Amino acid sequence: MGKRLLSLFTAVLFTVLAAGCGISGPAAQTGNSVDETTLRILSGSENQELENIIQDSARNAGIRVEMDYKGSVDIMRELETGAEGYDAVWPASSIWISLGDKNHMIKHSQSVSITPVVFGIRRSLAEELGFTGRDVSVQDILNAITDKKMTFCMTSATQSNSGASAYIGFLYALLGKQEGLTAEDLRNETLRENIRALLGGVDRSSGSSDWLKDLFLSGDYDAMVNYECLIIDANEQLEAEGKEPLFVVYPYDGLSIADSPLGYVDHGDETKEEAFLAFQENLLSGESQSAIEATGRRITANGVSDENKDVFNSSWGIDTERILSPIQMPSADVLMEALNVYQTSFKKPSLNIYCLDFSGSMRGTGESQLKEAMSQILIQENARKNLLQANEGEVNIAILFSDGIRNILSADGYSDEALQKLYDQIAAESPGGGTDIYTAAARAYEIASGYDLNDYTPAVILMSDGVSSYNKEVFDSAVETYGNDIPVFSITFGDADPDQLEELAEMTGARVFDGTEDLTEAFRGVKGYN
Repeated sequence: MGKRLLSLFTAVLFTVLAAGCGISGPAAQTGNSVDETTLRILSGSENQELENIIQDSARNAGIRVEMDYKGSVDIMRELETGAEGYDAVWPASSIWISLGDKNHMIKHSQSVSITPVVFGIRRSLAEELGFTGRDVSVQDILNAITDKKMTFCMTSATQSNSGASAYIGFLYALLGKQEGLTAEDLRNETLRENIRALLGGVDRSSGSSDWLKDLFLSGDYDAMVNYECLIIDANEQLEAEGKEPLFVVYPYDGLSIADSPLGYVDHGDETKEEAFLAFQENLLSGESQSAIEATGRRITANGVSDENKDVFNSSWGIDTERILSPIQMPSADVLMEALNVYQTSFKKPSLNIYCLDFSGSMRGTGESQLKEAMSQILIQENARKNLLQANEGEVNIAILFSDGIRNILSADGYSDEALQKLYDQIAAESPGGGTDIYTAAARAYEIASGYDLNDYTPAVILMSDGVSSYNKEVFDSAVETYGNDIPVFSITFGDADPDQLEELAEMTGARVFDGTEDLTEAFRGVKGYN
Protein backbone atom coordinates (compact mmCIF):
# COMPACT_ATOMS: atom_id res chain seq x y z
CA MET A 1 0.00 0.00 0.00
CA GLY A 2 2.75 2.42 0.99
CA LYS A 3 4.86 1.63 -2.04
CA ARG A 4 1.90 2.11 -4.33
CA LEU A 5 1.27 5.59 -2.97
CA LEU A 6 4.99 6.39 -3.14
CA SER A 7 5.14 5.30 -6.80
CA LEU A 8 2.13 7.38 -7.71
CA PHE A 9 3.55 10.38 -5.81
CA THR A 10 6.89 9.97 -7.59
CA ALA A 11 5.20 9.93 -11.00
CA VAL A 12 3.18 13.05 -10.22
CA LEU A 13 6.25 14.80 -8.76
CA PHE A 14 8.22 14.03 -11.90
CA THR A 15 5.48 15.58 -14.00
CA VAL A 16 5.43 18.76 -11.91
CA LEU A 17 9.21 19.09 -11.93
CA ALA A 18 9.37 18.40 -15.66
CA ALA A 19 6.84 21.14 -16.35
CA GLY A 20 8.64 23.56 -14.03
CA CYS A 21 12.08 22.88 -15.48
CA GLY A 22 10.91 23.19 -19.09
CA ILE A 23 11.39 19.47 -19.88
CA SER A 24 9.36 18.94 -23.03
CA GLY A 25 7.64 15.85 -24.39
CA PRO A 26 7.42 14.88 -28.08
CA ALA A 27 4.43 17.14 -28.74
CA ALA A 28 6.36 20.19 -27.59
CA GLN A 29 8.85 19.57 -30.38
CA THR A 30 6.07 19.73 -33.00
CA GLY A 31 4.77 23.10 -31.87
CA ASN A 32 1.45 21.74 -30.60
CA SER A 33 0.06 23.23 -27.38
CA VAL A 34 -2.59 22.28 -24.85
CA ASP A 35 -4.91 24.86 -26.35
CA GLU A 36 -4.44 23.61 -29.91
CA THR A 37 -5.24 19.89 -29.85
CA THR A 38 -7.80 17.86 -27.96
CA LEU A 39 -8.09 14.09 -28.24
CA ARG A 40 -11.41 12.44 -27.44
CA ILE A 41 -10.79 8.86 -26.30
CA LEU A 42 -13.49 6.19 -26.00
CA SER A 43 -12.35 3.94 -23.18
CA GLY A 44 -13.38 1.00 -21.04
CA SER A 45 -14.53 1.87 -17.52
CA GLU A 46 -11.58 0.09 -15.88
CA ASN A 47 -9.31 2.96 -17.01
CA GLN A 48 -11.10 5.47 -14.78
CA GLU A 49 -8.59 4.57 -12.07
CA LEU A 50 -5.83 5.87 -14.38
CA GLU A 51 -7.37 9.31 -14.88
CA ASN A 52 -4.58 11.21 -13.08
CA ILE A 53 -1.88 9.35 -15.01
CA ILE A 54 -3.75 9.96 -18.27
CA GLN A 55 -3.99 13.69 -17.64
CA ASP A 56 -0.31 13.88 -16.58
CA SER A 57 0.70 12.17 -19.84
CA ALA A 58 -1.50 14.56 -21.82
CA ARG A 59 0.10 17.60 -20.17
CA ASN A 60 3.57 16.22 -20.85
CA ALA A 61 2.57 15.73 -24.49
CA GLY A 62 1.24 19.29 -24.70
CA ILE A 63 -2.31 18.31 -25.55
CA ARG A 64 -5.75 17.90 -23.98
CA VAL A 65 -7.44 14.53 -23.49
CA GLU A 66 -11.16 13.98 -22.91
CA MET A 67 -12.12 10.49 -21.77
CA ASP A 68 -15.53 8.95 -22.47
CA TYR A 69 -16.03 5.69 -20.53
CA LYS A 70 -18.32 3.04 -22.01
CA GLY A 71 -18.73 -0.73 -22.15
CA SER A 72 -16.86 -2.98 -24.55
CA VAL A 73 -19.87 -3.65 -26.77
CA ASP A 74 -20.50 0.11 -27.01
CA ILE A 75 -16.89 0.59 -28.14
CA MET A 76 -17.30 -2.17 -30.73
CA ARG A 77 -20.57 -0.66 -32.01
CA GLU A 78 -19.04 2.82 -32.17
CA LEU A 79 -16.20 1.49 -34.31
CA GLU A 80 -18.66 -0.29 -36.59
CA THR A 81 -20.40 3.01 -37.32
CA GLY A 82 -17.19 4.97 -37.89
CA ALA A 83 -16.43 6.40 -34.41
CA GLU A 84 -16.88 9.89 -35.84
CA GLY A 85 -16.86 11.59 -32.43
CA TYR A 86 -13.60 10.01 -31.28
CA ASP A 87 -9.90 10.26 -32.05
CA ALA A 88 -8.82 7.10 -30.22
CA VAL A 89 -10.21 3.98 -28.60
CA TRP A 90 -8.93 2.20 -25.51
CA PRO A 91 -10.95 -0.96 -24.79
CA ALA A 92 -9.96 -3.57 -22.25
CA SER A 93 -9.11 -6.10 -24.93
CA SER A 94 -8.04 -6.17 -28.57
CA ILE A 95 -10.98 -8.43 -29.43
CA TRP A 96 -13.35 -5.45 -29.43
CA ILE A 97 -11.20 -3.61 -31.96
CA SER A 98 -11.01 -6.74 -34.09
CA LEU A 99 -14.79 -7.14 -33.99
CA GLY A 100 -15.69 -3.50 -34.51
CA ASP A 101 -13.05 -2.10 -36.85
CA LYS A 102 -14.69 -3.24 -40.09
CA ASN A 103 -13.37 -0.22 -41.96
CA HIS A 104 -9.77 -0.67 -40.76
CA MET A 105 -9.55 2.81 -39.22
CA ILE A 106 -7.39 1.87 -36.23
CA LYS A 107 -3.69 2.65 -36.43
CA HIS A 108 -0.75 2.61 -34.00
CA SER A 109 -2.51 0.26 -31.56
CA GLN A 110 -0.29 -0.67 -28.61
CA SER A 111 -0.94 -2.43 -25.32
CA VAL A 112 -0.67 -0.05 -22.36
CA SER A 113 -0.86 -2.74 -19.66
CA ILE A 114 -2.11 -6.28 -19.08
CA THR A 115 -4.23 -7.77 -16.35
CA PRO A 116 -5.67 -11.28 -16.00
CA VAL A 117 -9.38 -11.88 -15.38
CA VAL A 118 -9.60 -13.77 -12.08
CA PHE A 119 -11.92 -14.88 -9.30
CA GLY A 120 -11.72 -12.88 -6.10
CA ILE A 121 -13.21 -15.05 -3.32
CA ARG A 122 -13.64 -14.10 0.32
CA ARG A 123 -10.52 -15.52 1.97
CA SER A 124 -12.37 -17.60 4.57
CA LEU A 125 -14.57 -19.12 1.86
CA ALA A 126 -11.58 -19.81 -0.40
CA GLU A 127 -9.93 -21.64 2.51
CA GLU A 128 -13.12 -23.57 3.24
CA LEU A 129 -13.34 -24.62 -0.41
CA GLY A 130 -9.70 -25.72 -0.45
CA PHE A 131 -8.77 -23.15 -3.09
CA THR A 132 -5.70 -21.78 -1.31
CA GLY A 133 -2.24 -23.25 -1.83
CA ARG A 134 -3.13 -25.17 -4.99
CA ASP A 135 -4.13 -24.75 -8.62
CA VAL A 136 -7.87 -24.39 -9.16
CA SER A 137 -9.82 -25.41 -12.27
CA VAL A 138 -13.10 -24.10 -13.65
CA GLN A 139 -14.57 -27.51 -12.78
CA ASP A 140 -13.59 -26.93 -9.14
CA ILE A 141 -15.50 -23.65 -9.21
CA LEU A 142 -18.48 -25.31 -10.92
CA ASN A 143 -18.52 -27.97 -8.20
CA ALA A 144 -18.60 -25.28 -5.49
CA ILE A 145 -21.54 -23.64 -7.23
CA THR A 146 -23.56 -26.82 -7.81
CA ASP A 147 -22.90 -27.82 -4.20
CA LYS A 148 -24.47 -24.47 -3.16
CA LYS A 149 -21.26 -23.40 -1.42
CA MET A 150 -20.59 -20.29 -3.50
CA THR A 151 -22.20 -17.65 -5.70
CA PHE A 152 -20.43 -14.82 -7.49
CA CYS A 153 -20.85 -11.43 -9.18
CA MET A 154 -19.81 -10.98 -12.80
CA THR A 155 -20.25 -8.41 -15.54
CA SER A 156 -22.47 -9.24 -18.50
CA ALA A 157 -20.57 -11.14 -21.19
CA THR A 158 -22.44 -9.18 -23.86
CA GLN A 159 -21.71 -5.74 -22.39
CA SER A 160 -18.32 -5.87 -20.64
CA ASN A 161 -14.92 -7.33 -21.49
CA SER A 162 -14.26 -8.91 -18.10
CA GLY A 163 -17.52 -10.87 -18.35
CA ALA A 164 -16.93 -11.84 -21.97
CA SER A 165 -13.35 -12.94 -21.28
CA ALA A 166 -14.34 -14.99 -18.25
CA TYR A 167 -17.21 -16.60 -20.15
CA ILE A 168 -15.02 -17.65 -23.09
CA GLY A 169 -12.52 -19.04 -20.59
CA PHE A 170 -15.31 -21.05 -18.95
CA LEU A 171 -16.31 -22.50 -22.33
CA TYR A 172 -12.77 -23.60 -23.17
CA ALA A 173 -12.24 -25.14 -19.74
CA LEU A 174 -15.51 -27.05 -19.79
CA LEU A 175 -14.66 -28.35 -23.25
CA GLY A 176 -11.18 -29.36 -22.12
CA LYS A 177 -9.39 -27.25 -24.74
CA GLN A 178 -7.39 -24.01 -24.86
CA GLU A 179 -8.02 -22.84 -28.41
CA GLY A 180 -10.10 -23.43 -31.51
CA LEU A 181 -13.62 -22.92 -30.15
CA THR A 182 -16.12 -23.74 -32.91
CA ALA A 183 -19.80 -23.14 -33.53
CA GLU A 184 -20.32 -26.89 -33.23
CA ASP A 185 -18.77 -26.81 -29.73
CA LEU A 186 -21.49 -24.38 -28.66
CA ARG A 187 -24.12 -26.98 -29.49
CA ASN A 188 -22.48 -29.64 -27.32
CA GLU A 189 -25.20 -30.73 -24.84
CA THR A 190 -22.80 -31.45 -21.99
CA LEU A 191 -21.22 -28.03 -22.41
CA ARG A 192 -24.63 -26.35 -22.50
CA GLU A 193 -25.68 -28.07 -19.29
CA ASN A 194 -22.45 -27.22 -17.49
CA ILE A 195 -22.22 -23.58 -18.59
CA ARG A 196 -25.83 -22.98 -17.53
CA ALA A 197 -25.03 -24.46 -14.12
CA LEU A 198 -21.92 -22.32 -13.80
CA LEU A 199 -23.67 -19.11 -14.84
CA GLY A 200 -26.53 -20.06 -12.55
CA GLY A 201 -24.13 -19.14 -9.76
CA VAL A 202 -24.14 -15.46 -10.81
CA ASP A 203 -25.68 -13.54 -7.92
CA ARG A 204 -25.47 -10.04 -9.41
CA SER A 205 -24.60 -8.84 -12.89
CA SER A 206 -23.27 -5.52 -14.16
CA GLY A 207 -22.47 -3.70 -17.37
CA SER A 208 -19.25 -2.24 -15.94
CA SER A 209 -16.22 -3.86 -14.28
CA ASP A 210 -15.51 -0.81 -12.15
CA TRP A 211 -19.12 -0.53 -10.98
CA LEU A 212 -19.11 -4.27 -10.15
CA LYS A 213 -16.18 -3.65 -7.80
CA ASP A 214 -18.09 -0.85 -6.09
CA LEU A 215 -21.19 -3.05 -5.81
CA PHE A 216 -19.14 -5.79 -4.18
CA LEU A 217 -17.66 -3.38 -1.68
CA SER A 218 -21.10 -2.11 -0.69
CA GLY A 219 -22.76 -5.52 -0.37
CA ASP A 220 -22.39 -8.96 1.16
CA TYR A 221 -21.27 -11.30 -1.62
CA ASP A 222 -19.14 -14.44 -1.78
CA ALA A 223 -16.96 -13.64 -4.78
CA MET A 224 -16.59 -11.70 -7.98
CA VAL A 225 -15.00 -12.25 -11.36
CA ASN A 226 -13.01 -9.18 -12.33
CA TYR A 227 -9.63 -7.87 -13.40
CA GLU A 228 -6.75 -8.62 -11.06
CA CYS A 229 -6.06 -4.88 -10.80
CA LEU A 230 -9.62 -4.19 -9.60
CA ILE A 231 -9.41 -7.03 -7.06
CA ILE A 232 -6.24 -5.35 -5.74
CA ASP A 233 -8.07 -2.03 -5.52
CA ALA A 234 -11.01 -3.69 -3.75
CA ASN A 235 -8.70 -5.42 -1.25
CA GLU A 236 -6.95 -2.19 -0.38
CA GLN A 237 -10.34 -0.66 0.45
CA LEU A 238 -11.52 -3.74 2.34
CA GLU A 239 -8.42 -3.87 4.51
CA ALA A 240 -8.56 -0.12 5.13
CA GLU A 241 -12.06 -0.71 6.52
CA GLY A 242 -10.90 -3.66 8.63
CA LYS A 243 -12.80 -6.16 6.47
CA GLU A 244 -11.87 -9.56 5.11
CA PRO A 245 -9.97 -9.33 1.81
CA LEU A 246 -10.53 -11.40 -1.30
CA PHE A 247 -8.29 -14.30 -2.23
CA VAL A 248 -7.30 -14.33 -5.91
CA VAL A 249 -7.87 -17.56 -7.83
CA TYR A 250 -6.47 -17.99 -11.35
CA PRO A 251 -8.45 -20.77 -13.10
CA TYR A 252 -5.54 -22.54 -14.78
CA ASP A 253 -7.64 -24.01 -17.59
CA GLY A 254 -9.70 -20.92 -18.42
CA LEU A 255 -7.50 -17.89 -17.81
CA SER A 256 -7.97 -14.82 -20.00
CA ILE A 257 -5.94 -11.61 -20.11
CA ALA A 258 -6.99 -8.05 -20.94
CA ASP A 259 -4.29 -6.37 -23.03
CA SER A 260 -5.63 -2.77 -22.86
CA PRO A 261 -4.83 -1.58 -26.41
CA LEU A 262 -4.77 2.15 -27.16
CA GLY A 263 -5.33 2.83 -30.86
CA TYR A 264 -5.73 5.90 -33.05
CA VAL A 265 -8.95 6.31 -35.08
CA ASP A 266 -7.76 7.60 -38.44
CA HIS A 267 -10.11 10.28 -39.74
CA GLY A 268 -7.39 11.81 -41.90
CA ASP A 269 -6.33 14.57 -39.48
CA GLU A 270 -2.51 14.61 -39.36
CA THR A 271 -2.42 17.03 -36.41
CA LYS A 272 -4.62 14.71 -34.35
CA GLU A 273 -2.46 11.74 -35.31
CA GLU A 274 0.69 13.59 -34.27
CA ALA A 275 -0.94 14.52 -30.96
CA PHE A 276 -2.03 10.92 -30.40
CA LEU A 277 1.47 9.58 -30.96
CA ALA A 278 2.90 12.12 -28.53
CA PHE A 279 0.33 11.17 -25.90
CA GLN A 280 0.83 7.44 -26.44
CA GLU A 281 4.61 7.82 -26.19
CA ASN A 282 4.25 9.62 -22.86
CA LEU A 283 1.83 6.99 -21.59
CA LEU A 284 4.30 4.25 -22.52
CA SER A 285 7.27 6.06 -20.96
CA GLY A 286 9.05 4.53 -17.98
CA GLU A 287 7.58 7.01 -15.49
CA SER A 288 3.99 6.52 -16.64
CA GLN A 289 4.37 2.75 -16.90
CA SER A 290 5.68 2.58 -13.33
CA ALA A 291 2.73 4.64 -12.13
CA ILE A 292 0.34 2.36 -14.04
CA GLU A 293 1.98 -0.71 -12.50
CA ALA A 294 1.49 0.86 -9.08
CA THR A 295 -2.29 0.65 -9.67
CA GLY A 296 -2.09 -3.15 -9.86
CA ARG A 297 -1.80 -3.48 -13.62
CA ARG A 298 1.05 -5.48 -15.05
CA ILE A 299 3.21 -3.84 -17.69
CA THR A 300 4.92 -7.05 -18.77
CA ALA A 301 4.05 -10.73 -18.79
CA ASN A 302 7.32 -11.45 -16.97
CA GLY A 303 6.45 -10.54 -13.40
CA VAL A 304 6.46 -7.08 -11.83
CA SER A 305 9.18 -4.60 -10.86
CA ASP A 306 10.75 -4.64 -7.40
CA GLU A 307 9.55 -1.06 -6.99
CA ASN A 308 5.88 -2.11 -7.12
CA LYS A 309 6.10 -5.67 -5.80
CA ASP A 310 4.26 -4.83 -2.58
CA VAL A 311 1.20 -3.74 -4.58
CA PHE A 312 0.78 -7.34 -5.76
CA ASN A 313 0.27 -8.69 -2.24
CA SER A 314 1.03 -12.41 -2.18
CA SER A 315 -1.05 -12.87 0.98
CA TRP A 316 -4.08 -12.13 -1.23
CA GLY A 317 -3.18 -15.08 -3.46
CA ILE A 318 -1.61 -12.85 -6.11
CA ASP A 319 1.15 -14.74 -7.88
CA THR A 320 3.49 -12.63 -9.99
CA GLU A 321 5.80 -15.60 -10.61
CA ARG A 322 3.05 -17.65 -12.24
CA ILE A 323 3.44 -18.09 -15.97
CA LEU A 324 0.21 -16.71 -17.38
CA SER A 325 -1.07 -19.09 -20.05
CA PRO A 326 -4.17 -17.41 -21.42
CA ILE A 327 -6.74 -18.95 -23.70
CA GLN A 328 -6.83 -17.87 -27.33
CA MET A 329 -9.94 -15.99 -28.34
CA PRO A 330 -11.99 -17.67 -31.08
CA SER A 331 -12.54 -16.23 -34.54
CA ALA A 332 -14.83 -13.21 -34.79
CA ASP A 333 -17.85 -15.14 -36.12
CA VAL A 334 -17.60 -17.83 -33.43
CA LEU A 335 -17.11 -15.21 -30.72
CA MET A 336 -20.27 -13.38 -31.83
CA GLU A 337 -22.21 -16.63 -31.87
CA ALA A 338 -20.91 -17.44 -28.38
CA LEU A 339 -22.05 -14.02 -27.11
CA ASN A 340 -25.47 -14.42 -28.71
CA VAL A 341 -26.02 -17.87 -27.21
CA TYR A 342 -24.89 -16.54 -23.82
CA GLN A 343 -27.54 -13.86 -24.00
CA THR A 344 -30.37 -16.05 -25.28
CA SER A 345 -29.71 -19.42 -23.70
CA PHE A 346 -26.83 -19.79 -21.23
CA LYS A 347 -27.17 -16.91 -18.76
CA LYS A 348 -29.55 -16.99 -15.82
CA PRO A 349 -33.02 -15.73 -16.90
CA SER A 350 -33.80 -12.08 -16.24
CA LEU A 351 -36.79 -10.93 -14.20
CA ASN A 352 -37.53 -7.46 -15.57
CA ILE A 353 -40.17 -5.28 -13.95
CA TYR A 354 -40.46 -1.94 -15.75
CA CYS A 355 -42.06 0.93 -13.84
CA LEU A 356 -43.02 3.40 -16.57
CA ASP A 357 -44.11 6.96 -15.89
CA PHE A 358 -47.35 7.82 -17.72
CA SER A 359 -48.12 10.99 -15.75
CA GLY A 360 -49.43 14.08 -17.51
CA SER A 361 -46.00 15.71 -17.77
CA MET A 362 -44.95 12.88 -20.08
CA ARG A 363 -47.19 14.12 -22.91
CA GLY A 364 -45.30 14.84 -26.08
CA THR A 365 -41.55 14.33 -26.09
CA GLY A 366 -41.40 12.24 -22.91
CA GLU A 367 -44.06 9.81 -24.08
CA SER A 368 -42.44 9.33 -27.49
CA GLN A 369 -38.99 8.86 -25.95
CA LEU A 370 -40.24 6.28 -23.47
CA LYS A 371 -42.02 4.27 -26.17
CA GLU A 372 -39.01 4.43 -28.47
CA ALA A 373 -36.74 3.23 -25.66
CA MET A 374 -39.04 0.30 -24.88
CA SER A 375 -39.09 -0.62 -28.56
CA GLN A 376 -35.31 -1.06 -28.42
CA ILE A 377 -35.67 -3.58 -25.59
CA LEU A 378 -38.91 -5.42 -26.37
CA ILE A 379 -38.86 -5.57 -30.16
CA GLN A 380 -36.28 -8.30 -30.59
CA GLU A 381 -35.09 -7.22 -34.02
CA ASN A 382 -33.85 -4.04 -32.33
CA ALA A 383 -32.56 -5.77 -29.18
CA ARG A 384 -30.39 -8.17 -31.17
CA LYS A 385 -28.37 -5.29 -32.60
CA ASN A 386 -27.05 -4.54 -29.11
CA LEU A 387 -26.90 -8.13 -27.76
CA LEU A 388 -29.81 -7.37 -25.41
CA GLN A 389 -32.32 -9.90 -26.70
CA ALA A 390 -34.52 -11.87 -24.31
CA ASN A 391 -33.26 -15.18 -22.94
CA GLU A 392 -34.91 -18.49 -22.22
CA GLY A 393 -37.21 -18.26 -19.21
CA GLU A 394 -37.07 -14.45 -19.05
CA VAL A 395 -39.98 -12.61 -17.40
CA ASN A 396 -41.06 -9.13 -18.55
CA ILE A 397 -43.65 -7.11 -16.63
CA ALA A 398 -44.59 -3.45 -17.08
CA ILE A 399 -46.19 -1.35 -14.34
CA LEU A 400 -47.61 1.83 -15.83
CA PHE A 401 -48.09 4.56 -13.23
CA SER A 402 -49.04 8.19 -12.71
CA ASP A 403 -50.39 9.23 -9.29
CA GLY A 404 -51.31 5.57 -8.83
CA ILE A 405 -51.02 2.25 -10.66
CA ARG A 406 -52.67 2.69 -14.06
CA ASN A 407 -52.06 -0.76 -15.54
CA ILE A 408 -49.94 -3.87 -15.09
CA LEU A 409 -48.98 -5.68 -18.27
CA SER A 410 -46.88 -8.78 -18.83
CA ALA A 411 -45.49 -10.76 -21.73
CA ASP A 412 -46.80 -14.28 -22.17
CA GLY A 413 -43.38 -15.88 -22.41
CA TYR A 414 -40.19 -14.62 -24.03
CA SER A 415 -40.88 -15.19 -27.73
CA ASP A 416 -40.53 -12.40 -30.26
CA GLU A 417 -44.31 -12.35 -30.67
CA ALA A 418 -45.04 -12.19 -26.93
CA LEU A 419 -42.63 -9.28 -26.44
CA GLN A 420 -43.96 -7.45 -29.50
CA LYS A 421 -47.48 -7.75 -28.04
CA LEU A 422 -46.30 -6.30 -24.72
CA TYR A 423 -44.71 -3.40 -26.55
CA ASP A 424 -47.89 -2.78 -28.55
CA GLN A 425 -49.90 -2.63 -25.32
CA ILE A 426 -47.48 -0.09 -23.81
CA ALA A 427 -47.47 1.96 -27.03
CA ALA A 428 -51.28 2.19 -26.93
CA GLU A 429 -51.29 3.91 -23.52
CA SER A 430 -51.68 7.68 -23.07
CA PRO A 431 -50.32 9.79 -20.19
CA GLY A 432 -52.27 11.77 -17.59
CA GLY A 433 -52.29 12.54 -13.84
CA GLY A 434 -49.58 13.13 -11.22
CA THR A 435 -46.40 11.21 -10.32
CA ASP A 436 -45.92 8.55 -7.63
CA ILE A 437 -42.77 6.52 -8.20
CA TYR A 438 -42.84 4.89 -4.77
CA THR A 439 -46.13 3.02 -5.07
CA ALA A 440 -45.04 1.63 -8.44
CA ALA A 441 -41.67 0.46 -7.05
CA ALA A 442 -43.40 -1.08 -4.03
CA ARG A 443 -45.78 -2.98 -6.31
CA ALA A 444 -42.79 -4.22 -8.30
CA TYR A 445 -41.29 -5.64 -5.10
CA GLU A 446 -44.59 -7.32 -4.27
CA ILE A 447 -44.76 -8.92 -7.72
CA ALA A 448 -41.12 -10.05 -7.60
CA SER A 449 -41.73 -11.74 -4.26
CA GLY A 450 -43.88 -14.28 -6.08
CA TYR A 451 -40.82 -15.65 -7.91
CA ASP A 452 -37.92 -17.75 -6.64
CA LEU A 453 -35.23 -15.12 -7.09
CA ASN A 454 -32.49 -17.75 -6.93
CA ASP A 455 -33.58 -18.71 -10.43
CA TYR A 456 -33.44 -15.20 -11.90
CA THR A 457 -31.36 -12.07 -12.17
CA PRO A 458 -34.01 -9.57 -11.04
CA ALA A 459 -34.25 -5.85 -11.63
CA VAL A 460 -36.82 -3.12 -11.20
CA ILE A 461 -36.29 -0.54 -13.95
CA LEU A 462 -37.92 2.76 -13.08
CA MET A 463 -38.27 5.61 -15.53
CA SER A 464 -39.66 8.99 -14.53
CA ASP A 465 -39.54 12.61 -15.62
CA GLY A 466 -41.05 14.08 -12.46
CA VAL A 467 -40.85 14.51 -8.71
CA SER A 468 -42.75 12.16 -6.41
CA SER A 469 -44.10 14.18 -3.49
CA TYR A 470 -45.78 11.38 -1.60
CA ASN A 471 -45.79 7.72 -0.53
CA LYS A 472 -42.09 7.18 0.24
CA GLU A 473 -43.25 5.19 3.27
CA VAL A 474 -44.97 2.71 0.94
CA PHE A 475 -41.65 1.70 -0.60
CA ASP A 476 -39.92 1.67 2.80
CA SER A 477 -42.58 -0.77 3.94
CA ALA A 478 -42.01 -2.96 0.87
CA VAL A 479 -38.28 -3.13 1.59
CA GLU A 480 -39.00 -4.03 5.20
CA THR A 481 -41.38 -6.78 4.06
CA TYR A 482 -39.46 -8.24 1.14
CA GLY A 483 -35.83 -7.18 1.77
CA ASN A 484 -33.68 -5.08 -0.55
CA ASP A 485 -32.20 -7.84 -2.72
CA ILE A 486 -33.87 -6.51 -5.87
CA PRO A 487 -31.99 -3.55 -7.38
CA VAL A 488 -34.07 -0.55 -8.43
CA PHE A 489 -32.34 0.97 -11.45
CA SER A 490 -33.66 4.37 -12.45
CA ILE A 491 -33.53 6.40 -15.63
CA THR A 492 -33.94 10.15 -15.40
CA PHE A 493 -35.06 12.71 -17.91
CA GLY A 494 -37.06 15.92 -17.88
CA ASP A 495 -37.49 17.27 -14.35
CA ALA A 496 -36.99 13.98 -12.50
CA ASP A 497 -35.53 14.40 -9.01
CA PRO A 498 -32.13 12.68 -9.07
CA ASP A 499 -31.94 12.73 -5.26
CA GLN A 500 -35.08 10.60 -4.92
CA LEU A 501 -33.85 8.13 -7.52
CA GLU A 502 -30.32 8.00 -6.10
CA GLU A 503 -31.82 7.17 -2.71
CA LEU A 504 -33.72 4.23 -4.19
CA ALA A 505 -30.56 3.04 -5.96
CA GLU A 506 -28.47 3.31 -2.80
CA MET A 507 -31.08 1.42 -0.75
CA THR A 508 -31.11 -1.47 -3.22
CA GLY A 509 -27.55 -1.71 -4.58
CA ALA A 510 -28.36 -0.21 -7.96
CA ARG A 511 -27.49 2.92 -9.94
CA VAL A 512 -29.16 5.82 -11.75
CA PHE A 513 -28.74 6.33 -15.49
CA ASP A 514 -29.00 9.74 -17.12
CA GLY A 515 -31.56 9.67 -19.92
CA THR A 516 -31.74 13.42 -20.46
CA GLU A 517 -29.68 13.28 -23.65
CA ASP A 518 -30.38 9.78 -24.95
CA LEU A 519 -33.15 7.81 -23.27
CA THR A 520 -32.71 4.78 -25.50
CA GLU A 521 -29.00 4.62 -24.68
CA ALA A 522 -29.87 4.80 -20.98
CA PHE A 523 -32.32 1.90 -21.31
CA ARG A 524 -29.66 -0.13 -23.08
CA GLY A 525 -27.26 0.65 -20.27
CA VAL A 526 -29.69 -0.56 -17.62
CA LYS A 527 -30.31 -3.83 -19.44
CA GLY A 528 -26.60 -4.62 -19.28
CA TYR A 529 -27.02 -5.02 -15.51
CA ASN A 530 -29.33 -8.04 -15.53
